[in-house]
Amino acid sequence: MIEFPCDYPIKIMGPYQSGFRQEMLDIVRRYAPELAETGIQERFSRNGKYVSITVTIQATGEDQLTALFQDLKSTGHISLLL
Repeated sequence: MIEFPCDYPIKIMGPYQSGFRQEMLDIVRRYAPELAETGIQERFSRNGKYVSITVTIQATGEDQLTALFQDLKSTGHISLLL
């Protein structure tokens, strides 16, 4: 069980392509507008083909997280979402 509100890390992995980072962050900020650049970490795959973006948001409840994950998945650009 998760006790809300809490800091909640989300890892978004997908192909490193123009606009991917901004699209993912725009979606996250719809649900967590307080997200600052300090709450964002990026790592690139060895060959630079993929990027992993980890954001830590202030989660307020299950509904917020469910809607956020659905919106992220609906882009069709994500390889892995944790």
